[in-house]
Amino acid sequence: MVMMNNQSNGQINLAAGTLITGKWNKNQYKIKSLLGNGANGTVYLALSKNGEIALKLSKDSTNITNEVNVLKKITKVQGSFLGPSFIDVDDYIDPYTKESYYFYVMEYVNGVSLPQFIERNGMEWSSIFIIQLLSLLSKLHDKGYIFGDLKTDNLLVTKEPYKIQWIDFGGVTQMGRAVKEFTEFFDRGYWGLGSRKAEVSYDLFSVSMIFINLHSKKQFLKNGQGIKQIEQVIYQTPSLKPYKEFLLKGLEGKYTSADQMKQDLLMHEQRITKRNHQMKKVSKTSNAKTPNVTRSGQAATRTQVKVMQKKKRSHWFETSTIVLLLGLAYALYFYYQL
Repeated sequence: MVMMNNQSNGQINLAAGTLITGKWNKNQYKIKSLLGNGANGTVYLALSKNGEIALKLSKDSTNITNEVNVLKKITKVQGSFLGPSFIDVDDYIDPYTKESYYFYVMEYVNGVSLPQFIERNGMEWSSIFIIQLLSLLSKLHDKGYIFGDLKTDNLLVTKEPYKIQWIDFGGVTQMGRAVKEFTEFFDRGYWGLGSRKAEVSYDLFSVSMIFINLHSKKQFLKNGQGIKQIEQVIYQTPSLKPYKEFLLKGLEGKYTSADQMKQDLLMHEQRITKRNHQMKKVSKTSNAKTPNVTRSGQAATRTQVKVMQKKKRSHWFETSTIVLLLGLAYALYFYYQL
């Protein structure tokens, strides 16, 4: 039996096994599990005759139509990885309640959330994925749209090769119009740092907040201090401090394009890498002095030397492994951007 009801939060509940049959195209989709719920509808993982798909269901035909139009435009440049492929759109009538629903079907993106990936694999990946995200935004902006509701919940990392992918197009808005779907923490209007007009700087503010969210591992409520409150979080988070200038420019709307913001982040990464390398050289120089050893303490010293040699080998191995992994990560990123 089909189990469907609309709760107060707008979610449309479907039991696993529910069969959705399109009114016009007659295509059938078997519900597997809930993927997510937003202001404009509910997304399910479902089975089609060709495999797993993502199905978004809503009671508002206008929202579905608008999202489908955006998806179709994005699908035309699918080679640029702007979004999942559009598959089908149709109506659905509940055979028991006779209520009408509207849905569309798109390619299912299999991956893990961006915060989960960072938690498992290390914070050094954050810049790589932000660079990828800015590349995607640049292409979307060139087509006359902004993403709008840009947040960590709308970003997945696909399995190897690792790539960032956005998954919910409910907030995509044509340039110049008002952004109607947003999440407060990532919204500049909430922080009093700009309007909700759909423009490039609106998305780039959200990118800065995503970066801050990944490093600070928290979303905080405003206290009325605006950007000073966000600055304080940057200062209190050691891994964010080197990116202060980059982040503030994004928060204050000083970048004119996603490409400009991406190039600035790349330059920041180069400076940070160079600074860290210089600090390591200074540390090695200060540790190079050999301590005086008395004859009576030579045996103990030999033991200490062996231990130190073991530690050095271990440290060298760990450092080499990290360098190789980071090198591989960057190599994969740039390869798949070509």
